[in-house]
Amino acid sequence: MTDPEELSWDIDGLRLTGLAWGDPGGVPVLALHGWLDHAGSFAELAPRLTGCRTVALDLSGQGHSAHRAAHAGYNIWEDLPQIAGLLDRLGWEDCVLLGHSRGAIIGTLFAAALPERVRALIALDCLAPEPHEGTVVDTMRAHVLTTREQAARGPRRFASRADYIARSTRQGNAAPVAERLSDRALAEDGDGVALRADPRLFARSAVKLTADQIDEVFRAIRCPVLALWGDAGLRARRPAMDAIARRAAGLIANYREKTIAGDHHFHLDPAGAQVAADRIADLLHGLNAP
Repeated sequence: MTDPEELSWDIDGLRLTGLAWGDPGGVPVLALHGWLDHAGSFAELAPRLTGCRTVALDLSGQGHSAHRAAHAGYNIWEDLPQIAGLLDRLGWEDCVLLGHSRGAIIGTLFAAALPERVRALIALDCLAPEPHEGTVVDTMRAHVLTTREQAARGPRRFASRADYIARSTRQGNAAPVAERLSDRALAEDGDGVALRADPRLFARSAVKLTADQIDEVFRAIRCPVLALWGDAGLRARRPAMDAIARRAAGLIANYREKTIAGDHHFHLDPAGAQVAADRIADLLHGLNAP
């Protein structure tokens, strides 16, 4: 494992940060982490992507990246302009998008909206949000109320790093995963630690996609898509996620999938990361084949 480079950029008036691995002349891979995670989520997988220049972004409001302005939000589509801006700053006309969980959803939306900028999409243990079945009015009301509530609440604080790891483990993360993610997720806060993530990330979305809208997104994707699912991850635990994968297989023109031993963060386990890297290498080899 090689130590990553620390990077930063000013985009849309925000200081965004990230980590990079590999030869700057390699295949450009932009990695997008999951909810409340950060660029360090790819510390096991990225060094295994030989021949690639992998840049993992701390999405705004998470990791070391700045929080958005008080009037802004964190709906999944609001990351798309910043990703386009980052590609411009990196000098990449297009790239391979690699996303985990919420980052995979963002990657799917980006691949549909700007297909000319995505060579391939690799989705780790997620692909699209679960379809919304409630009313738009109720969703907007929940967004307004929870956004104000979370902003007033302030950062999540813990007595110690060990306390944070124990809580994360109780919520379903494996202890090694919680420990690996803790350093970049936490900041010293007096006698304890606090989550760096913007509390508004805990708020409800303003609008949620319906099943028909998700289908429209899938149909718009032109690039090859590789979905890697943990056998103890979201698809195994949520019937709606299995239904999404099946719909993707029928609607995305060039879709393939593979199930890997592991949970939602299988890419942070050395064994799972190696299997994922091997499958990604197969995909990239196919892109370059005559």
